[in-house]
Amino acid sequence: MPERVQRNSSYLNEKSTCGTRTRVKDTSPTSGMCSLCIRDCPFLCEVGLSTFRGREALYPEPKQFGFSTAGALKDFGLDWSHFNMLSALFKVEGIEADSDAAFFQNVSTESKVAGIPIKIPIATGAFGSTMVAKVNWDGLAIGAALSGAIITIGENVCGMDATSKFTNGKVTYSKELKRRIESFRKFWDGKYGEIVVQTNVEDQRLGVDVYAISGLEVNVIERKWGQGAKAIGGEVRIRDLNKAIMLKKRGYLVIPDPEDKTVQEAFKEGVFKSFERHSRVGIPNEKGFLEDIDWLRSQGAKHVILKTGAYRPSAVAFTMKLASEAKIEAVTFDGAGGGTGMSPVPMMDEMSTPTVYLEAQVLKCCELLRKKGRFVPDILMAGGFIKESQMFKAIAMSNFGNGPYVKGILMGRSPLLAVMKSSYFAQLAKEGRLPRDFANRYGSTPENFFITAPELKKELGEKFKEVTWEAIGLYTYLTERVKVGLMQLMAGARKWKLNLLNRNDLVSLTERAAKVTGIPLIEDTEHSAIERILG
Repeated sequence: MPERVQRNSSYLNEKSTCGTRTRVKDTSPTSGMCSLCIRDCPFLCEVGLSTFRGREALYPEPKQFGFSTAGALKDFGLDWSHFNMLSALFKVEGIEADSDAAFFQNVSTESKVAGIPIKIPIATGAFGSTMVAKVNWDGLAIGAALSGAIITIGENVCGMDATSKFTNGKVTYSKELKRRIESFRKFWDGKYGEIVVQTNVEDQRLGVDVYAISGLEVNVIERKWGQGAKAIGGEVRIRDLNKAIMLKKRGYLVIPDPEDKTVQEAFKEGVFKSFERHSRVGIPNEKGFLEDIDWLRSQGAKHVILKTGAYRPSAVAFTMKLASEAKIEAVTFDGAGGGTGMSPVPMMDEMSTPTVYLEAQVLKCCELLRKKGRFVPDILMAGGFIKESQMFKAIAMSNFGNGPYVKGILMGRSPLLAVMKSSYFAQLAKEGRLPRDFANRYGSTPENFFITAPELKKELGEKFKEVTWEAIGLYTYLTERVKVGLMQLMAGARKWKLNLLNRNDLVSLTERAAKVTGIPLIEDTEHSAIERILG
């Protein structure tokens, strides 16, 4: 434990997210500064970088914006590794108790969120106006469509689109939003998965919801109240002066002021290389929210869902109260803390409720609503999910005996990683620059090193030529790794259907895990079973 505390303290003044480091390893546990701070130090720690770049030091490295994602470095004291899954032997559920039938390949990972069937309990997103989402969209959208998953178009896409057209302040056309929707639907089977359009305060003012529903025939609208990476409005970097001016005129807060002549000169001289664009903070109220949801449905929205962040317990309860009253079909709760590259690093590390703690609060709300006979929305949990074991635990923890409240997991950073890695290695292959060891192991062409390429080529036929390698990479990650891994774990628990996972499939490994979630410690689980069975 002392080593963990020391490691966390050292992060106060050096963070890989910001590209900062300290001169020595044994930094002061109190401040994070080098125990001996010297004048002629060539390194940039957090204080040092802030000395020169000010507010830029609050964010992940500005030069990496559009080509990176970012996450918290802090150990929150409780995560999914603090639980273990229990395997089973004698009891088989969801399939015939026959060894010839009970192969793990026969496990069903299908779920349904907000009435939408999905092949795997995964939604991806929300990928909004940030450059990393725009650049990688085709891989994300096509990969999600092929996988039978949900994908969410995030906030501010229309407002950031230079081609957007407006009538009386309302958007009537957006080339970028249209492109994103069509990219998904081109490979969507029309049954599994869906595309969701998310709307924040700016989007609602611009009428993005109405345009998406009536102009682009979108079925699902998501209202956004926040995210786990930041408790303030959406932020991006703008590297073009004219675009910065355009966004200011559209009503966004742009820092520094791109219309200020002094600022323009400083930008042209290279004093700074990017502007910050910020969104307004949403401040919901009960009456307005309930009326808004009724209005959305009257506009033709077939499904309405809500995305919120990792706020304090009272906010979680109020969110669930309103979601129940409005009969919102699903709510996504996003635990601290990571995002698509423009969340303040101190906020990711030090603010909001981490995922396991947050789910425990959400589940308490779900149980209270159920016991009172009130409507309980489907739950999607987000916040650092990258693999099947975490999904298993989050879903199982939510089943108190009436089926899981958590119907799926929202993933953001890991799908982007899969797409970016695919893009980079496909480029290296084209240029003949693949790492030698990688090429020797897996082949020197994408046709060889993407293991699902032959399968997709057979399934899609001529249409395979239109699928990007980035999409194949995401499909491989979601279906060949995460889905198969989940199937194996479920078979190990002898559960062949997702809704059969429950709290009895888990044990806590630490007292904090048990205290927060109510999942018993492993030494307390079935503590009387041996005496009962053996007499």
